[in-house]
Amino acid sequence: MNNIKLTLIVCLASLLTLGCSDESILSLSEHSVIYCAEGSPETFNPQLVTSGTTIDATSNQLYNRLITYHGKDNALTPALAKSWHVTRDGKKITFYLRKDVAFHQTDYFSATRFLNADDVVFSFNRILNPQHPFHRVSGGSYPFFQNIALSALVEQVEKINDYTIRFHLAHADNSFLANLATDYAIILSAEYGDQLVEQKLKANIDTHPIGTGPFKLKEYRVGSVIRFYRHEQYWQPPAQIEQLVFDITPSNTGRLTKLLAKECDISAYPIAHEKIKQREDLTLEAVTALNVGYFGFNVTKPPFNNKLVRQALSYAINKKVLLEAVYQGKAELANTVLPNSSWAYDKTLARQEFNPALAKSLLEVAGYSQGFSMDLWAMPVQRPYNPNAITMAKLIQSDLKNIGIKVKIVSYEWNTFLHRLKLGEHQSFLLGWSADHPDPDNFFSPMLSCSATHTGSNRTFWCNETYDDIIQKALQTTNISQRKKYYAQAMKLLAQELPLIPIAHSKRYQARVNSIKGDVLAPFGGISFYQISKTSLLGNKNQVNEVNQNNLLDPGED
Repeated sequence: MNNIKLTLIVCLASLLTLGCSDESILSLSEHSVIYCAEGSPETFNPQLVTSGTTIDATSNQLYNRLITYHGKDNALTPALAKSWHVTRDGKKITFYLRKDVAFHQTDYFSATRFLNADDVVFSFNRILNPQHPFHRVSGGSYPFFQNIALSALVEQVEKINDYTIRFHLAHADNSFLANLATDYAIILSAEYGDQLVEQKLKANIDTHPIGTGPFKLKEYRVGSVIRFYRHEQYWQPPAQIEQLVFDITPSNTGRLTKLLAKECDISAYPIAHEKIKQREDLTLEAVTALNVGYFGFNVTKPPFNNKLVRQALSYAINKKVLLEAVYQGKAELANTVLPNSSWAYDKTLARQEFNPALAKSLLEVAGYSQGFSMDLWAMPVQRPYNPNAITMAKLIQSDLKNIGIKVKIVSYEWNTFLHRLKLGEHQSFLLGWSADHPDPDNFFSPMLSCSATHTGSNRTFWCNETYDDIIQKALQTTNISQRKKYYAQAMKLLAQELPLIPIAHSKRYQARVNSIKGDVLAPFGGISFYQISKTSLLGNKNQVNEVNQNNLLDPGED
């Protein structure tokens, strides 16, 4: 992507000759927010992946959805659709669009019209229709939607008129609206798609994004920086900040150093919480997130195709020690994939005990009395569900050594790690899941359904028809008590089969300088900088030198 100079570089460059005033430098800083992110996005289209680094950098910055969640009760509220109607049988859902929604204007695209029904049809038919001109672009995989079998559910996306769209469903589905409000259900520009077809640059729809969100992409340097500018024609009040910079810093110590030096305004997944709390100029924030961190097995590979082996390892791991050492007590012990705050959680489910003697006896019955060697893949980045996978891997390595199992810890660069997991090259792995919406199905279907084994989000490759049948029944009943019974059955089956061992449900943390106001974190889904503002520093000129001016310039420029 062509690098375009920031307008204010002229002022900063003039420091070489005439110099800029303190007020000018501060003005530049006040209208820019620098976010120290833990990893690079895989793409700029969240339809294509389920990774948190991609969702954080794209969904709420660049795009909007038809509907969204709002408020403490997570109520479904209008977004690009100003209203909607569901028929009594639940099989037809009609959305009525806003008429004044502008797409981004960039160097590579200038829209000639506002958003309309063609854009919604284009966005969903790309996912649903294998014959769509963009369906196979960038790999042709839409994991979230394939996990929930959207193509089997949606029979047609019908354009009623320029501002009315109707979804025709094969059957009622309790999670359909919830799924449309997720970070994946973004709306693209059909006009931009037509332009790219003419230019024979169809892949650009995912690398040079055009959306309706509060920011537009200005620059991306892989592994280094993402630069967003404010979308001035945003259909809601424009964002308060003019520029948003993602400073990609995989090292947790590196992010902490930059935060303490004021080289970033907000830091993802901070370490040294007590040190941050001691600083009067910093704030440590946390939300109770809907997530689960787990130790998973590739059940297609020996010895993990043997249920007894998986059960043995579950008894051999001291999860309480993992909770203290890795999460430092800032998480709850996970008994199943579903957090106990969910209305569908089964309180009667037996808790997994720590019992190395029982683990050894199960290994003997499974035919591994002398133990075996195995690989354990550990994430190279911090995620809310696992703040330190390498440390967790070492503790698990020690626990399993006690029952005769030799563990080799393996790690790769984050995007490589995810890609190779999707290919099924692993034996076992440490990963997790952060919910996209509060409906319990968001834990059960994307993580462990048979369809999810084909999309790559079910990294265990466990496929159980009984489990899938239970989940489908839960989705198709409107009786909450009956749904809860189905989910209880699913949790009991998972406890017996153990394709993965749930470890913890953790809080999500971030640290920020006190001049940053507004909410970035949410209990589920990605992050949003739309409501962020930055208070003035003009009252304290001594802080001028603390501004990281280099981050406000294009990296690598003199």
